[in-house]
Order: sequence, then structure tokens, then C-alpha cells
Amino acid sequence: MSQESTLANLGESESLKRTIGRLIQGKYTLVGPGDDAAVVSAPDSRYVVTTDTMIEDHDFRMDWSTGFDLGYKAIATNVSDVAAMGAKPTALVVAIALPGSTNISWLEAFADGLNAAIKELAPDAEVVGGDIASSEKVFISVTAHGDLEGRNPVLRSGAKPGDVLAVAGTLGRAAAGLALLQSDTDAKSAYDDLVAIQLRPQPPIASGIAAALAGATSMLDISDGLARDAHRIAKASGVSIEINSRDLQGFEAALEQAAMRLEVSPADWVRFGGEDHSLLATFPEGAVIPREFKPIGQVVVQTEHLVTLDGIELQQNGWDSIRG
Repeated sequence: MSQESTLANLGESESLKRTIGRLIQGKYTLVGPGDDAAVVSAPDSRYVVTTDTMIEDHDFRMDWSTGFDLGYKAIATNVSDVAAMGAKPTALVVAIALPGSTNISWLEAFADGLNAAIKELAPDAEVVGGDIASSEKVFISVTAHGDLEGRNPVLRSGAKPGDVLAVAGTLGRAAAGLALLQSDTDAKSAYDDLVAIQLRPQPPIASGIAAALAGATSMLDISDGLARDAHRIAKASGVSIEINSRDLQGFEAALEQAAMRLEVSPADWVRFGGEDHSLLATFPEGAVIPREFKPIGQVVVQTEHLVTLDGIELQQNGWDSIRG
């Protein structure tokens, strides 16, 4: 039986050929992979751009995630940032560094994960280029672009007193999935739906445009936890935010059984857990809020505390990309 090919014995050109050949085509790409740079249309004459890096043993573990999982997550975590600006994802550039001993089938699965995420989350987008390099650990870096389609971008700095605070997507599920993966029990197999959200996030991409059309005054992607990201809106806008615990109960109820299994509080996952990549937005009082957004609080004039829960200061806890 022949041994499977690795990146080292195939080399860069053949590895790229096998990977690029698996990528889907998008309508915004004028010149795709193969030249020194891609050419992408920008109908609005403006575009949004964001980038994110995932590092082995800091952002993911190879014994938890398959190549497919990491390809999917690399797309999801970036198109959610585009959506948070009220834009439509259009083009992505993916750079990956990994050991030369890696089997080519792993890289092909990674490309398939990229495709699957684009198809499900941003079907008009395309990976238009990237790079492959050798390293001791796996590093994945993605740059994503988006089309504002004539709309103004939705910034973090526009929230005003009287606005309604609302969230689209899940809260605490990715944190629960991470806790299950880290546990020494067999609990993760009993709650594979939560583990799946951690490995392959499901950001509500279309909700970003819906929020922009509804007049959202501010918005961001909840990557580092509700509390930490609510603080970011409050600080950027010069306001305070009041969150109502009763409006978080539904999110907590969905996590109760898993939390009991691990003997932790589901409230901590909901308030401080990151990586759900949901959207947190504020809407003017009286606005018709898109149905996928659930109101969870309100914006008020800035007080001593930037964010409170039932009137009590909510600490700025959550994920820190440097400290962990």
C-alpha cells in the first residue's frame, strides 16, 4: 500500500494546484488564484476589509479539529466581521503555514471546509488567493473583503441613549462546546451540537445586512463574549449599556443540562463566553427590529459603569486574544 503524499514531497506548486482546484468560484472575482494578485470588483467603490489569525495550541488544537473544521472556522470568523459592518462578504485571501509532514489530504479537507463555509454562510463570496508556507505549527490567516452595496457602514461608535440593544445568533454555545472539549469526561459526545458550534461557528451573516437596513446605530461581532463586546460598544459610543438578565434566560436554559454535567454555571457561558460570532447591535427606539434579533437591554446616558446587568456592574470578562 503506497504512503500518502505529504506537503514536503509534493512541494509548493503541486500542493497549491491540488488545493486551488477545489475552491469554488464567486461573482465578484475578475482574476482569481494563479497570478501574483487577484482582481476583485467593488461595485460600491468602497469595500470593508478585515483579517484574523488562528494559531495552533492557542486558538485551536489539532486533536480536536479536522482540516475541514479549521477551513470552515477560518471563513466563519472573518465573514462575521464583514457582516458586523453591514456589508456582504465578497472575497477572501487565505494564508496557511503548516509542517511539511502534513498529508495532502489534510490540506484538501481544509479547502473543502473553506468551500462549505462559503456555500452556507456567504454564497456570493470566493477565496481569491493566498499562500502556503512551512512551519512547526499550523498558522491560518484570512483577510476578508465585503461590499457595502451603497449603505453606510455600521460602526461601534453610533449607539445613542434610548437605543435598544439586541443580539442575533447564539450566546454561550461555543463556550460550552470548548468546555466540553476540555473536559476529561465523555460529556462532549452527549452534547455534540454544542461542540459543533465551537468547531464550526454559525454566524448569522444575513442578519448584518438586515440590521443595517433597519437602521442599526452600532454593531459588532461577538467574538470575545457578550460582556467584553458590549463594553466595546459602550466605550466607542460614549454611553452605558443596561442588560436585562431575564432576556438572557432563554440562552441559559439551552445550556443547563451541559452545565450541570460539568458542574458550572450556564450564565457564565452566556455572559462571558466567546466565539459564537453572533451579532450585537443597537437600534433606535421605535425601529422595526429584524425578527432574528432578540432585545436584551437598552442604551442609556453614560454612568459610572459602562455595562450593567440588572443595575449591577458587569465586569469586562471574556476572551483576550493575547492573554487567552
